[in-house]
Amino acid sequence: MQTSPTLRSATAAVPAAALTALTCLTGCATSNEANEASSGPSGAAGVTDDAVKVGGVLTVTSATGYSTGGAELGAKARFARANAEGGVHGRRIEFIGVEDDGMTPDKGAAAARRLVQKEKVFALVPVSAPQFGGAEFLERRNVPWIGWATGPFWCGKRSAFGFNGCLAPSPGHGTQTWWGRQVAAQLGGAAGRSVWVQATDSTASKYGVQTIAKSFTAAGFTLAGTSAALPAQSPPQDWSPYVNKIMKSDGGKAPDVVVSVMAGGKFNSGLYAALKKAGYTGMITDATSYDPHVLRDQQTARALDGVYAAPQFEPYESDAPEVARLKADVRKVGGPDAVLDQHVATGYWSADVFLKMLEKAGKDLTRESFFKAAEDFSYENRGFGRTRFPAGKTEPSGCGALVRLRGGAFTVAQHLRCFDNTTL
Repeated sequence: MQTSPTLRSATAAVPAAALTALTCLTGCATSNEANEASSGPSGAAGVTDDAVKVGGVLTVTSATGYSTGGAELGAKARFARANAEGGVHGRRIEFIGVEDDGMTPDKGAAAARRLVQKEKVFALVPVSAPQFGGAEFLERRNVPWIGWATGPFWCGKRSAFGFNGCLAPSPGHGTQTWWGRQVAAQLGGAAGRSVWVQATDSTASKYGVQTIAKSFTAAGFTLAGTSAALPAQSPPQDWSPYVNKIMKSDGGKAPDVVVSVMAGGKFNSGLYAALKKAGYTGMITDATSYDPHVLRDQQTARALDGVYAAPQFEPYESDAPEVARLKADVRKVGGPDAVLDQHVATGYWSADVFLKMLEKAGKDLTRESFFKAAEDFSYENRGFGRTRFPAGKTEPSGCGALVRLRGGAFTVAQHLRCFDNTTL
C-alpha cells in the first residue's frame, strides 16, 4: 500500500532480545576502550561547551571509477547552515572533512581508527562506502556513524544509523518495495512483465540481488533471473557472455526490465552499451546513474541515455521547497557551479538526520545520551522521505524516486514516494 513520505511508515519493532544483544555488543567493550571513547572535556570525545567535532569516510576514489565524494560537500553545506543558525544547543558543528577508503575495507578501517583515535571525533558523518571496513571498530568503541547504509555491515548495529534506514536487511526483516513499485508505475503496471537483476561479486552487490529482486517480485514482476558473476574490481573486456544470458533469460527472449545493482560507472556504461548493441529495447534502471558527471563523456552519456536511475531522495529537478533549500545551501558553500550529484544529497540528508538526533539528545551531550535519543527516533522530510529507529536498524525507510536521462538532461519520471516494506 502506498503512503506519503510525510505520513505513516512501516514500524516493525525490533524484538527485545535483539535489542539486548545489540546493547551488549557495544556496551561490553573493555574499560580502556570505554575510557578512550569518553575522553573529551565535556565527558564525551569530540564535545566541548561550544562545538561537536565530526568527520566522515567516503569512497572518493576507486578502481571502478565509482565515487561518493560529493557527500562531503552535501554534509558541509548542511552543517554550515546549522552553524549560521546558532548550532545545536549552542554548539557549532566542527566538520573536519572526510577520509577516502578507496573502496578498500582495510583503508576504511584505518580511516575510522584515525578519526576516532587521533582526531577524537564525536561521530562519523557522513559515511558512504560500499565496502567500508570500519564497522566493527566503531561498534566496539561505541562511536555513532551516520550515512548511506548500502551494505549489510550497517544493519543491526547500535552505533550505525542509515539516514534512510538499513538498505541491506537480513532474511525475516522488512525490505523495500518502492523501486519495483515505482518502475511498475512508470510502465503502467507489472502484470506480465519480467525483470533481470545484475550484480558483481562484491559483498554489497551480491546482497543487493536479494533485496532488489524481492522489491520487483513484490510489485508483481516475474523474475527472469539474477547474476552476480561479474568480477567486482574491473569490467570485462568481452560483455557478450553476460549479455547473451540476459537476452535469453525470459523463456528465450529478453526481459522487460534490466536492473543493475553494480557500483561503478564503467560497469553500468559497459553493460548498457553492450545490451543496446545486442538490440535490447526494454527498460534499464540502476541506483547510481543519476550523476551529471556522466554527461561529460559522450560515450558514457550515450550508453546511459534512456536509463532510469532510482535515487532515494526527491530529485534536484523537483520544485519541492526542501529541495530548493538543499540546492541553495550547497551553492552557498560550493559556489553556483557546484555539481549536484546524488552523493551530495545523501551527505546532506545524513547530516540533517544527525542534527535532528543531536537536537533530541539535549544540552548534556554524551555518546550515551545521543544513543538514547537516536534509538527511539522518528523524522520525516519531503526531501528524503522518512527515517525511524529502532525499525531503521533492520529495515529500510521504503522511499525512492525515478529520474530518466534523455538527450543529455535528467527529468523526474516518478517523484519521491514511500511504500510499505515486505518481508525478505
